[in-house]
Amino acid sequence: MTDATQALDNVPQAPTDAPPNAEASAAAPLPAAATPKSDAIQTAATAFTTGATPSAQVIDAPLSGESSAEPQAVELPRVVEFRNVSKTYAVGTPREYTAIRDINFHIDDLPGVGEFIALLGPSGCGKSTVLRLIAGLEPQHPATTGEVLCFGRHITGPGADRGMVFQEYTAFDNRTVLDNIAFGLECRGIKKKERHELAREWIAKVGLRADRDALKYPHQLSGGMRQRVAIARTLILSPRIVLMDEPFGALDPMTRLRMQDLLIDLWQGSEATVFFVTHSIEEAVFLGDRIFLFSPAPGTIIEEIHAPRPEACAVEAQAEPEFAERVRYIREKIAAMEEAAGVL
Repeated sequence: MTDATQALDNVPQAPTDAPPNAEASAAAPLPAAATPKSDAIQTAATAFTTGATPSAQVIDAPLSGESSAEPQAVELPRVVEFRNVSKTYAVGTPREYTAIRDINFHIDDLPGVGEFIALLGPSGCGKSTVLRLIAGLEPQHPATTGEVLCFGRHITGPGADRGMVFQEYTAFDNRTVLDNIAFGLECRGIKKKERHELAREWIAKVGLRADRDALKYPHQLSGGMRQRVAIARTLILSPRIVLMDEPFGALDPMTRLRMQDLLIDLWQGSEATVFFVTHSIEEAVFLGDRIFLFSPAPGTIIEEIHAPRPEACAVEAQAEPEFAERVRYIREKIAAMEEAAGVL
């Protein structure tokens, strides 16, 4: 079974780590005499169990008998968290190989906002391993040591809360563009008329034309068009987390830049958190709110770079001095790492 098939097979399923009584928790009323403090705790608890994004709340009203103190913020759930995660393949054999070692990071669930995280580093440093651990895809999943959590719960496999776009063009050859995009909705039991209406909307959103492209088959599409279909098939399901493994790596330079602009436009209309693996420094600087810079294998995160996204489009951004300076800094950092590691 391929990674793409493994991921698609799990699209319609409810998140594997979802609590069994999420609906009951969400529907449970608060006590009539609830205090501001218990309101905030209940809201945070409901958000944690349902995966909803709560608004930030501050507890500033003391209970009876309590002294007034500094306002206390309610901690929001974390979208993804890695705790001392390592992955070693073929343990105990001559082929034993450690891809990543002691990876630690967390992404907070900011109210109404999704973050764009770029994973950047030399070839073979474990970027894709991190991505597939989040996806719950074998053989990367499970981690050899450490914990991988999604909204506070251990990831046990693929789930509908996470959507993945691969570098390879993944589509059902015997399905049209329309039915490829609507595949996940079909698996969820959405009626044909409704899912086709939504699929046609997404065909337009990703820059294709429903009247011209909806009934085409994958072999009739260019590489860029097929990746647009793959992105639409993922985003139509509104996943909380979008995982992208070098999706534009095989595209020509100008198509790649146009796809970067398209991705930002689509992402800004959602609240999803995006993890994006790339070998391109320019792509990471343009797309990422944060850039996780990996060392050579076994990969560790050696630096977290906050990179305010340029307001210009991808082509124009690369001419900006600030953009060029960030690219230069990261390129020199990677070059120094590879030299120290003896990488030619």
